[in-house]
Amino acid sequence: MHLDLSELSHLAPIFRELFKGFHISRRDAELYAQLSNCQDQYRGLFKAMGFELVCDTRGFYYFVPEQAAAQVNKTAQRLSLFTFILVEHLADQGRDPLAVLDGGSLGREELPSLLDKYRDLFLQAEVQTQEELEEKVMRRMTQLGFASEENGVYRFLPPMHRFLDVCLAVQQDRDLAASVHSHLPLPTPELADPDAGLEHTADPLDLAPFEGEDETEEQALARAIAAERQEIDV
Repeated sequence: MHLDLSELSHLAPIFRELFKGFHISRRDAELYAQLSNCQDQYRGLFKAMGFELVCDTRGFYYFVPEQAAAQVNKTAQRLSLFTFILVEHLADQGRDPLAVLDGGSLGREELPSLLDKYRDLFLQAEVQTQEELEEKVMRRMTQLGFASEENGVYRFLPPMHRFLDVCLAVQQDRDLAASVHSHLPLPTPELADPDAGLEHTADPLDLAPFEGEDETEEQALARAIAAERQEIDV
């Protein structure tokens, strides 16, 4: 593949964000436009680095490793569990979960009642206080591109569909999954016990598959560019 690096003007910030698990959506206008315009070039370069660039048709990009054998990720488990809780909570209130999680918002003032109502489930995620809920769940959602926060209002972004997909997939009836706003409660998952022998997962929802590896993002990027240039010279 012939790769003109001069066309990839946002290569460094795009790789940096994807490498740390961030989801680039239309809200990130410049990075999203660059990925959309040079999608094949970026996919080829990242493939040489051992990463798969995924473009979700609902409007966001993210990384998964080609060999998905990452450790079970606590953050992914917490965010998945929170999504299940939120879907059930919204349905109980007569609100459409899809309308809220697909571009809608949740106020910070709603967190205490949510925590109190599902305290036993939050304990599974090692979340006991509102401060921990904001730090371990809501803040991570904003850091990874699943939501934005402004003046105490959390607005959900298109990447939330990754968690909504999981919610729909666990339901037995696919017709019921298509109308998730019904008042029937969703089955709620339990977090994996790290002592139960579950050390790895092939789940591409793992949100931090690259943490703890020996190679830094700068080294990985430099290696891939050097390899691509060598291929072009040959």
